[in-house]
Amino acid sequence: MKAAVHSRYGPPEVVAVAEVEKPAVGADDVLVRVHATTVNRTDCAYRAAKPFFMRALTGLTRPRRLVLGTEYAGVVEAVGGGVMSFAVGDRVFGYNEGEFGAHAEYLAVSQGGAIAAMPDAVTFEEAAPATEGAHYALAFLRVARVRAGQDVLVHGATGAIGSAAVQLLKHHGVTVTAVCDTARVELVKGLGADRVVDCTAQDFTEDEQRYDAVFDAVGKSTFGRCRRLLKPGGLYLSSELGPGWQNVLLPLVTLLFRGRKVKFPFPRQNQEIVRHIGELIEAGGFRPVIDRRYPLERIADAYRYVETGQKTGGVVITVVPPN
Repeated sequence: MKAAVHSRYGPPEVVAVAEVEKPAVGADDVLVRVHATTVNRTDCAYRAAKPFFMRALTGLTRPRRLVLGTEYAGVVEAVGGGVMSFAVGDRVFGYNEGEFGAHAEYLAVSQGGAIAAMPDAVTFEEAAPATEGAHYALAFLRVARVRAGQDVLVHGATGAIGSAAVQLLKHHGVTVTAVCDTARVELVKGLGADRVVDCTAQDFTEDEQRYDAVFDAVGKSTFGRCRRLLKPGGLYLSSELGPGWQNVLLPLVTLLFRGRKVKFPFPRQNQEIVRHIGELIEAGGFRPVIDRRYPLERIADAYRYVETGQKTGGVVITVVPPN
C-alpha cells in the first residue's frame, strides 16, 4: 500500500510517499480503507520531534512510528474474528494519536479505540478533520465547566481547535467573543460568534469586556497577559504548555489562592468522544472547517502550509478521490 513515511526527524521534506506493507489485522482489529486524513499541529510536532522531550514518546534518535496521521475517515475493509462492533462496508471515522498510521491507504485500529460510525450527512473529507480540534475543544468545555449564559473569549478562533470551540460553546448557550484577523472576521461570525475582536486592528488583551473564561486555542498568549480579561473567579486555559511549561504549573499555583485561576485541558481520546462528535455533527452543533485539500502525493506541501500558522480549520489529505 502507499503511505507517507518519515524515517528521521526534520522538516516537511523528510516525508515521502512510498510502498509499505499493509497492516496486519488482529482478532480485535478493524482494517480501514482510508479515504481521507489530515495534517495537523500534532502531526507536525511528532514529525519534527519538537519540543525535544517528545522523543521520549517517539524515539530518541529516530521515529518509532514511520507513518504519522491521527485523523481519518474511510470504509471498513476487514475485521478480526473477535470484532462485533463493526462490519465490512461500514463508514467510520476516528482519531489515532500515539499509534498513528492514518497517512496511508490502510489503517488497523482496535475495535475499542477512538473509532465510530460516520454521520450519514457528511463526506469522508468532511469527517476526517472532525476529531482533533473538537476533542481538544470538548476538553476545554469539560474542564472549564462553562454554562449557558456565561461569557467566553476564544483566542485563535479560526484554527481547528478554535473554530470547534466557538461552535460548541454556542451549542451550549454560551456568549462567545472570538479573536481573529481581518480576513476571517466573516467566517468566525458564520460559526456563531456573538462578537469578534479583530487582532489585526487591536490587541485583544486590551479588551474592555470581562469573561468567565478565556481559552487560547493557539497557545500564543499567557495568563499574565490575559488575567485582566477575567471576571473574579474566572478561568484561563490554553491548548499549549506555554513558556516554561507555565500552563501546567500555574493550575497548581493558582489553586492556592482565591480569584482567577488557570486550568489545563488534557483531552480524552476514546470511542465515547468520537461518538459524541458524530452526534454533535448530526445535531447541527458542529461542522469542521476545511481550509485546503491535498492529495496524498503532496503531503509534504500540506505540512509546509500547516507550519505557516495561517491555516483556517483543518487541512485534508485525500487518499481516495471522491467520485
